[in-house]
Amino acid sequence: MRLPLGGSGKDARSVAAYTRCKPMASPESSIDTGDTIGAISTPPGRGGIGIVRLSGPQAASIAVQLVRLRHALEAGRARLADVLDETGGVDAGRIDEALVTLFGAPHSYTGEDLVEIAAHGSPVVLELLLKRALALGARLAEPGEFTQRAFLSGRLDLTQAEAVRDLIEAQTLTQARQAASQMGGALSGRVQPVKLSLLELIAQLEAGIDFAEDDVEVTAGPEIARRIEELTPPLKALEASFTRGRIVHDGLTLAIVGRPNAGKSSLFNLLVERDRAIVTATPGTTRDTVSERISLDGIPLELVDTAGLRGGLGETLEEAEQLGIRRSREALADAALVLVVLDRTQPLNEEERGLLAALEGRPALVVLNKSDLAPAGQARPECGSLATVATSALTGEGIAGLRERILTLATGGAASEPGMLTSLRHKQAIAAALAALADAAQANAHGIPHEMILIDLYRALWALDSLTGQTTPDDVLHLIFSKFCIGK
Repeated sequence: MRLPLGGSGKDARSVAAYTRCKPMASPESSIDTGDTIGAISTPPGRGGIGIVRLSGPQAASIAVQLVRLRHALEAGRARLADVLDETGGVDAGRIDEALVTLFGAPHSYTGEDLVEIAAHGSPVVLELLLKRALALGARLAEPGEFTQRAFLSGRLDLTQAEAVRDLIEAQTLTQARQAASQMGGALSGRVQPVKLSLLELIAQLEAGIDFAEDDVEVTAGPEIARRIEELTPPLKALEASFTRGRIVHDGLTLAIVGRPNAGKSSLFNLLVERDRAIVTATPGTTRDTVSERISLDGIPLELVDTAGLRGGLGETLEEAEQLGIRRSREALADAALVLVVLDRTQPLNEEERGLLAALEGRPALVVLNKSDLAPAGQARPECGSLATVATSALTGEGIAGLRERILTLATGGAASEPGMLTSLRHKQAIAAALAALADAAQANAHGIPHEMILIDLYRALWALDSLTGQTTPDDVLHLIFSKFCIGK
């Protein structure tokens, strides 16, 4: 497969197109991978175990000076060792036992010699080990630098590296599964076949340009159109996966609003499956917002129970209740999803009519609570285009259906699938590739020369490359890895 690297005049034009379209990126990272880094890799505080990690050319030589090994250090084997007190003391200066493991290059996590010293999780012991390592020539690792070195050494692509952070930060089992799937290359696996097909088309057009004078067959317009059209569906399917992937990754906030004593707090407690909010028969019991995180089929949801909305003409409210209502309206404005709770035994009031009208076009669901107490034959309230579900917080009737409706509202009905897009950066890369392919198809339809079509095809290729990291600028890499914890 031949890519434009210079030579003929036609090659020079292709190189110029490559230069104009390629994202700014340096071939070398600003991170110095020639030195040795160290960090405490376990969370701050006391624990049963704590780990100090070293990576780089001096990792092994520094490690053997930090502890007294009972057997020689050997790649792939854990060795017992003693952690010694610099000042001596009882037991010949021994203050702890440790397990030292050397992972040899290039088969370690970072692709370099990597040593992990596992001791008891005393901050004093771990800080002593790290302090000695720094004195012996290591430097303190930057946030995410171990994983960045894994990326730069080719052990991980960028989507896999990002998934390491996602796994660490996972709050639900579904988030952990999604991150593990991406670490295993699920997203890269969906992108790679498209990239290969795109590269084949680029190579075919380049060959037709370079060897046109040698009677090499030039790819016809209909064939180019067909090849571009075949690239589009898998990318569109990938782009559509962002609907669910984003909320699996980030979660959503759901505000529960309505008049006082409609049953908001009771429904809130049923959804969180514990008595989190105070429930009484007295209207206005909830004076402030109460929030709780739950997992609904793996989707992280932050439920916000709010103070009852009221304050019509002639109504005098205490200052505390006024502040609670103000915070309720703020929660209503900020929430991604809204649950409007109506008392089925009461007719709509003006406050509720105004609320329902204001929620038209927003992701919202109307809960007709106390349906078990509603008079027989009572007409359902007019809720416009908003979907409704009947419940009883007293008997639990309709709660399972309510959970299903909330999940559908949150995901838009999108199903879970391997290799979903989980970040805006991913979606933007796929959107850029689709836009470039659309431009290439349009250029081809208008009979534009192949040299110009190639510009658009290269734009699509570099957009896909930026997803996995081949053409990602250093400043983007720094932004991504700076969000990691130190030691990872």
